[in-house]
Amino acid sequence: MDNSGLYVGLDIGTTSIKVIVAEKVKGQLNVIGVGNQPSNGLSRGVIVDIDQAADAIRSAVNQAQEKASIEIKDVIVSVPANMLRIEPCNGLITLDDQSREITEEDVRNVAASALGTSLPQEREIIDIQPEEFIVDGFDGIKDPRGMVGVRLEMRGKLITGSKGIMHNLQKAVNKAGLNIISTVLTPLAESHVVLNDGEQDFGTIIVDLGGGQTTASVIHDHQLKYATTDPEGGTFITKDISIVLNTSMENAEKIKRDYGYADSLQASADNEFPVEVVGQSEPTYIDERYLAEVIEARLSQIFDRIKDRLNQIQALDLPGGIVLTGGVAALPGIAELAADQFNTNVRVYIPDQMGLRHPSFTAALSLVSYFADLADVDMIVRSAVGATLTKAPKLSQPEQTPMPAAGKTKKTKKPTQKKKRGEGIKNFFSDFFD
Repeated sequence: MDNSGLYVGLDIGTTSIKVIVAEKVKGQLNVIGVGNQPSNGLSRGVIVDIDQAADAIRSAVNQAQEKASIEIKDVIVSVPANMLRIEPCNGLITLDDQSREITEEDVRNVAASALGTSLPQEREIIDIQPEEFIVDGFDGIKDPRGMVGVRLEMRGKLITGSKGIMHNLQKAVNKAGLNIISTVLTPLAESHVVLNDGEQDFGTIIVDLGGGQTTASVIHDHQLKYATTDPEGGTFITKDISIVLNTSMENAEKIKRDYGYADSLQASADNEFPVEVVGQSEPTYIDERYLAEVIEARLSQIFDRIKDRLNQIQALDLPGGIVLTGGVAALPGIAELAADQFNTNVRVYIPDQMGLRHPSFTAALSLVSYFADLADVDMIVRSAVGATLTKAPKLSQPEQTPMPAAGKTKKTKKPTQKKKRGEGIKNFFSDFFD
């Protein structure tokens, strides 16, 4: 079955590949198929092995095809914020000697004029965001089509990325047997879904806590103003747990999901759980507060680095504060920990669609919603970048399976309970990382 008229989104993450198939009926976006498979061939958000990534993409797409009962050929692909640059761009064309109506082709031509800036060899255009059009000196125009004038200008933002990253992304998707209808920058897509109109207008920071990296994006005046990535995410927390508790990565991931707290002040030293320790026949008991100190230590490092970068551009002064999303944002107490470290208001975004109510689904769901809601004039402007922007299918994010509780085992001595959050983190690093 042809998927024309649907939206198929492909979110290629470090730890999982997510595919969402959705259709828009009477203004309502309905998810009809989901694919979710572990990632291969990726490191810190970018593809490092094309063949492995292509195989993982193919598996996720096949899963979504079965659930949606369609054949998927064309996809909208998310682009990570790695090595991103945002810079102003301006375009200008003269329509004619005499005034006439501005057409769709004129909009495309003025956008192409704005793209005329010469780029370094290693850079590639990802997207162009129109901020306003100006017709014969009258500014603040959102869509100039049908207006009469002689001179048309466009002011906007040009978003460029690494040519190598984009090449590997396109190559892997094509090798999986898919055609890329359009690429969409992940922070842009998320801002459309995660933030309300006031937050986009007055300024808000989105912090996406993914498996392989953490991305902080600043949205102001409905535009992406800044984006930065930190090379650590949920996988690093899992590795810390594995090392400290001397257990496998698989067990560490289950422990993190079943018993983990981001804020050690919320965890209980009285609640214990069993851990399968390497080299021991009997499991060992660990308490939730001790585990929380391990998790909190890594998150605090990530937040500190992100905070330093945001302070350099005074982004933390924006009234919208911070919105957390991504899989790690599911940890209890993470909003409180972030609010304490960033010293601003913080909330966690969780999608409200049935079966997708987990922050790890945000990126894939945002990809579908963003592209489905693009205004005609935005589609015309983006077509100047060279993509064919006919509306096509997209996919949704995968469901996350809750981890089973472990069985009972032998107790060990409990670690000392911490009295203050800062002390616990300091002691943890002294014990294990110094």
